Order: sequence, then structure tokens, then C-alpha cells
Amino acid sequence: MLTIKHILFPIDFSARCRGAAPFVETMARRFGAKVTLLSVVPPTADLGSLEVGAAAVPSAEDMKGDLQSRLDETLVKEFALLPVQRIAEAGDPADVIIQFTHAEGVDLIMMATHGYGPFRRLLLGSVTAKVLHDAQCPVWTGVHMEEPPMREHLAWRSVLCAVDGTPKSTPVMDWAAQFSKETGAALRLVHAVPGMEAWPERQFDVEFENQLRKEAAEKIERLQRSVGTRAPLIISTGDVAETVRDEARRHGADLIVIGRGILDESFGRLRTHAYGIIRQAPCPVLSV
Repeated sequence: MLTIKHILFPIDFSARCRGAAPFVETMARRFGAKVTLLSVVPPTADLGSLEVGAAAVPSAEDMKGDLQSRLDETLVKEFALLPVQRIAEAGDPADVIIQFTHAEGVDLIMMATHGYGPFRRLLLGSVTAKVLHDAQCPVWTGVHMEEPPMREHLAWRSVLCAVDGTPKSTPVMDWAAQFSKETGAALRLVHAVPGMEAWPERQFDVEFENQLRKEAAEKIERLQRSVGTRAPLIISTGDVAETVRDEARRHGADLIVIGRGILDESFGRLRTHAYGIIRQAPCPVLSV
């Protein structure tokens, strides 16, 4: 049984962050979880009591107090029916988030990404990237596009789980299967077979592609049996992030579940493509 009893929601008071609040509220209600709203004064704000003209620059402690006051008045109506704590801290935001997660037994981190403009959407924010890399619990990220999060995805009707065909996919498949069962969502698996650019030493013909598809299907079927799932499998050819994006759109996915990890694994591992999937996904992504 899937256990989500403590959700951490780091906030920066941006419109994108407020747009993620309904997703946090829905997740918390569905699993009976408490929510911690965490906001952080970054270390660059700690300027002590230096004088600038006639005015003193506020200290980090003063700014932390002001932040706590603002936090206490934030999303009060939205989270009125939930057990909520609001905490202001000072330090490096990503480090504070990770330390709190480990110390307080957080089951899920939910945070917005910032993808405004034609170039910003190509990059994950540094805080999000570090949290994805260092967190030991699952991390939910909002849509990384210029458009605000679509509330239609609040109802989990369709879940798409991206798998890479290795045993490292089994915990991802298991998490997605449990989540789908708990929420009544339809579950599909998707796997991307490398395209022709990955095999420069030979022509990418139909026979070769079919062989790759067959081998991938057999591997993933064995993995499904090992975790007791029987979800439909989609196998496509091409770039991993683009394949996941296209299949999510085709099937109207409300959530994409992926694995994540270090970025220097061998070609074809889904875990090396996590950031790309998050950047291009048309719906929220949950990284296990």
C-alpha cells in the first residue's frame, strides 16, 4: 500500500508556485497527509547590519521573521481543511529542503518548476535540479512550460509510467501501479527504443527496429511479472523525452511517473533523461 503521510511544499510566493497549490491540496486530501509549507531566506540575504546611507540592511534573522509572517498568511483558505505547518528557514534553499526532508520523514516533495520564456523552458531551476538529484523520496514537479498548470490534471484518470527495460525500472513500475490502484487511474507503460542516430554503424531498417521492439517487450514483460503488474505497454522509436511527451499527449495523461538518478549512466537508461522528460512533459511529472 502506498504511504504518503507528509508532503513538503517549498514555496517562493510566485504565481507558478500558487498554481501548484491545488495539486498539493488534492494529493494531501487523497492520502490523508499533512503538508509543510517551507520558504527559505537564501544566504546572500545575510548582510548583517551594514549601513547603506541612513538605512540599515536587515539581518537574515529579521528577514526570516518577515518571511514567517508572510508565510503564516499564505494559502490559508486553500489549505483550510488540511493539517498544515508553515516554516521559514535561512540558508541555501536546496540544502534546507533536502535536510528537512531527511530529518522529518517527508514522503513526497511537491514543487513548481519555472519555465518562462523560449529559453528558460529549456533549463530547470537550480533548486529543482538539486532536489531531484539529492532527495531520497519521490518528487512531484509541475508543468515546465509557459502556460500555468492545467487544473484538468487534478483528476488522476490516466497515468503514464516511463520505463527503461532494466531492473531499475521495477520500483518505478511498482510505485506507479500502487498510485494508479489507490486513485483509480488507468496505467500505461511507455518505453523508447533508440532511433537511427543511436546506431551510426548500420542502417536502421524495419527488421532491426522490430527486433529491438521485441526484445524490449520481453524484458519489460518479465519486469512486470516480477512486480505483479499487467499494464499495457507502448514501445516507440526515438528520443526518450520526446517519446514520453508525445505518448502523454496521445493518451491524455494526468501524471507521468519516471525514475531518476545520476546523469552519467550509459546510453538508453531512462534515468539519464529525467530532466528532459520534466522539461517537455505536458502534465506534472512524479520522479521516484
